[in-house]
Amino acid sequence: MFHAVITKFLRLLPDKALKNPMIPRQDVEMKKDMVVETSVAPTPISIYYPLGARKERYPVYFNFHGGAFIMNNKELDDPYCRFLANEAECVVINVEYGKAPEFPFPKPIHQGYDILQWVKENADELKIDRRKIMVGGQSSGANIAAALCLYLEEKGDDQPLLQVLSCPMLDFVTPHADKPEPDKWRARYPQVAQFINMCYVPDKELAAHPLASPVRAEVKGHLAPALILIAEYDAFRPEAECYVEKLKTAGVSVQDELFTECAHAFTHMGPKEKAEEAWRLITGKIKAAAGTQES
Repeated sequence: MFHAVITKFLRLLPDKALKNPMIPRQDVEMKKDMVVETSVAPTPISIYYPLGARKERYPVYFNFHGGAFIMNNKELDDPYCRFLANEAECVVINVEYGKAPEFPFPKPIHQGYDILQWVKENADELKIDRRKIMVGGQSSGANIAAALCLYLEEKGDDQPLLQVLSCPMLDFVTPHADKPEPDKWRARYPQVAQFINMCYVPDKELAAHPLASPVRAEVKGHLAPALILIAEYDAFRPEAECYVEKLKTAGVSVQDELFTECAHAFTHMGPKEKAEEAWRLITGKIKAAAGTQES
């Protein structure tokens, strides 16, 4: 009850990233809002088609927004989904996964999996190439994207062509007080981050579960190739770098990029030139993975 009350209050706070997007809002051919029935709950999604869409089949990129597992909604990423759809010439599916504490681990991962299966089953109607699926997210959304790839591996399903992890939160075992937090207020009050962690993973015994903390996973070489964006001044930098090395050691293709002079969630909070560089990097990687990159 206490956790629910606090999170509801936090969700009322203004979101600076929503008011000042790093990418200008672009028109798209179509934005379709739908609700997909999943094993967790009816889940809203937004589907973006690139401007001038005339192809019979498009690659598809699943986006999972950030918000520390407890806040924000998919509309936070609306300008970025439009940008990715147009610039990468793909369909983008923006997922409104359930927030903690109402929807704790592993429910958002199961939602993502069910929506992925739904898209495959309805690929013809959606004009999607089911062979060209990619996933990605920011912060907590990057955790879900990484966990989804591990979950697909666990179930023996096909891997996406690409996983994009931007400023990923990947370690629920290490206390936030032991992470290199550059923000003086968060460093002084690490119990706030601990509260958020408890909302998503209320059972401490599950903190080391590989789908909650992917840095603890036993990675195999056939996991999806990864693009991992790391901010220099980010409390989660060590776990991102750890995951990079774990993937590389397992033989997974990884491109890791360190953005200097940037803090957590810089893709949404700036500096603007760094954010735009990151989004264009993601765009290029999507096109290359999907085989639509111009030679």
